[in-house]
Amino acid sequence: MTKEFKKGDKVEWNTSQGKTHGTVEKKQTSETHIMKHKVAATPDDPQYIVKSAKSGKKAAHKPEELRRK
Repeated sequence: MTKEFKKGDKVEWNTSQGKTHGTVEKKQTSETHIMKHKVAATPDDPQYIVKSAKSGKKAAHKPEELRRK
């Protein structure tokens, strides 16, 4: 079962520097680019755009990488 998140959910995920956290901005279901990086999201394989609380930067994450905080 795929995890579902909604806009405003507080989440955390692992990075190479350790755990970090942020807020879900939106569910992405189509291809897009964030800072010149391709986000290959589809309706069957969505990703979530998350804004980091530490850096303020946005990134795309697969649902299985995120945990509710």
